[in-house]
Amino acid sequence: MSDTPDTPVEDMTFEAAMAELETVVGRLEAGEVALDESISLYERGALLKAHCEARLKSAEEKVATITLDETGQPKGTVSTDAT
Repeated sequence: MSDTPDTPVEDMTFEAAMAELETVVGRLEAGEVALDESISLYERGALLKAHCEARLKSAEEKVATITLDETGQPKGTVSTDAT
């Protein structure tokens, strides 16, 4: 699958979404797009940002569940619900 502006955000990888978000921000900062296109870019950027934040949070939660053995090697995972 090609990650283009037509790709649904929810189908994008974190890296592809970040790359497109950087492009969107660059175009908006340049100020060389028409108002209607700026609004569309802003909306797409907001979706991309939310998607990236959700993917990052999910990854952080997965990393937080990894347990290490006495040598510092991963030995499994623990529930994030554990207290």
